[in-house]
Formats: sequence, structure tokens, C-alpha cells
Amino acid sequence: MLKAVGNPLWSIVLAGGEGERTRPFIEQWLGGHKPKQYCTFVGNRSMLQHTLDRADRLVRPDHKVTVIGRNHREFLNNAIERETSGHIIVQPHNCGTAAGVFLPLTFVRAWDADATVVIFPSDHFVFPEDRFIETVRRGIRASHFLKDRVILFGVSPSHSELDYGWISLGEVLGWSKGSCIRLAGSFLEKPDSNEGKQAMADGALWNTLVMVANATTLWELGWQNLPDMMERFERLGTMIGTVHEHKTLHEIYRDMPVLDFSRELLQRIPEHLGVMEFEEVLWSDWGQPERIAHTLKTLGKKPAFPSEILQKSLAPTHSMPHVEVT
Repeated sequence: MLKAVGNPLWSIVLAGGEGERTRPFIEQWLGGHKPKQYCTFVGNRSMLQHTLDRADRLVRPDHKVTVIGRNHREFLNNAIERETSGHIIVQPHNCGTAAGVFLPLTFVRAWDADATVVIFPSDHFVFPEDRFIETVRRGIRASHFLKDRVILFGVSPSHSELDYGWISLGEVLGWSKGSCIRLAGSFLEKPDSNEGKQAMADGALWNTLVMVANATTLWELGWQNLPDMMERFERLGTMIGTVHEHKTLHEIYRDMPVLDFSRELLQRIPEHLGVMEFEEVLWSDWGQPERIAHTLKTLGKKPAFPSEILQKSLAPTHSMPHVEVT
């Protein structure tokens, strides 16, 4: 069994999604399906490699755990630099974002019981990265004196995006190097137009699902709220590093509950959350092709895909959101 030495900070990169909403666009562009995190939309790095590189600015590369889908291995070699890839874990089935988080966390806990974890989705665009990374560093510092809380990062909305999750903010919990940590209020998932406008007026943030947490704290919160799923991962944890690890992994996924991490966990535990804002950071969840195109146009970046393919994949009624870049 791998043992951690001297640094209990780990990163978890979530790359197990299939990217169904971008599938038609990517199939027209590449001639076949490839989940968006393995695609290079601009420059010469895939979205996954961008995420891995961000993680390496905070955490040792050998303390990085990436979870991918079973059918993603064919895309992996062309999407990442193997020498700094860290640990790759293949999930037998896509059982939602809750299993996507707790599967790699099971391995981190087995390797380093005192770990603090930074969790990154792999299909998000951020700019500038320096400001993003510095805020995450402040969140890591905050997690040291708020060990009973998950530190969740949000972004001030630039428009009423109805497809994102939103977080309302409560009282101030504390400060970390000039960044405020606040209590989480209510969560709002995919609001209607009036709800989105009201959330903006009330100062709510978009939920990025970038998080920092003590591994034990997150594990205990999982047990309190998702016991059926956690029993399976507890069983797997006892087998990591043994000849039974692979068999046990596949056994527990045969009847793994399909659960959404935000809805089934975070929304149930606002009293265990602290919220920090990525200030002056352009953030976009590239779950829709028009968001990709708009972000690149806003920054004056040339996309790697022909613009006419994007236009063919979009319905005439789609409109581009207005984004303020500061």
C-alpha cells in the first residue's frame, strides 16, 4: 500500500462524465464521440490536462488522483502527459457525481488518513489561472482552522445563467489572506428566469463544485447522508492494496446508487459548508458548445474547431450570454 510522506495535501480530479450535451458538436467536429474533458478546444492542451496542471501548482503530482470512465482509456493517452498524470482510477460505471467523488476519496484515505483534498471538475474554464490558484490556496489555509467544514468555491454571476447551480450566502465565518469565508445559505439548482434574476439581486454565487475538505470530515458527512453508498466504499477501502481490490471495486458497482453530489449531499449540509468567492476570475462550465465559443471570443482566442461546425450544432434560438471580464 502506498504511504504518504510529509505532505497530507492531495488533489482529486473528476473526469468520469460523458459530456452528452456537447456530443453532437464534438461528433461533427471530430467525426466521433469524445467526452469534452479529453478535447483540446484551444491551444495544445486538453481540458483535462489544463486541470491536471492547475492541480500540480498546488499539490505534488504523485498526490493527484483522477477518476475516469471505463470507456475513457482510449482517449487518455492523447489527452494527458503520462509522466505527471499521478494516479488514474477507472470507475466501472458512471453512477453520478457522488460516487465520482467518493471513489477517489476512498483511495486517498487508504493512502493518507490525515489528508486534506482539493477537488477539481475537469471540464471548467478559468482565467486568469494565477488568481484562481491563489484563491484555492486561501481555501486550503481556511480548511486548516475550519476542519469540520467543506470549503466550497463560487463565482459572482455575470448574467442570469439558468443552467448552473447557485448558492446564497450567510454570515461571515472568517478570513483567509484577504478572502472572506461565509456560511452557505440555500442552494438553487437550474432556476427559472425570475428566480435567476432574484438570485443575482440577492448576491448569490454560481457553484463551481471546486472544493477543499479534510478527507475524514467529508467521509463522515457522506456516512451521515449517503449510508447505502458509503457502506460499499468502506468495504472497498479495506481491500485497497490487496489482491481483492479489483474484484471488490467491480462488486460494489453492481448495485451502486446513482446520486448527485450537490443535490444529495451539499444541499443537505449547509451548516457544514464555508463558501469562498473566486473574485475577478472568468469561470465557465463548458457543458454547452455555445459557452465554449463565447468564452474564447470574449478572450480573443482562436478555437481549434472550425466556427461553421459550431454554428451547425446550435439551434437558431440559442443566444450568447453577456460576460463581464475584469
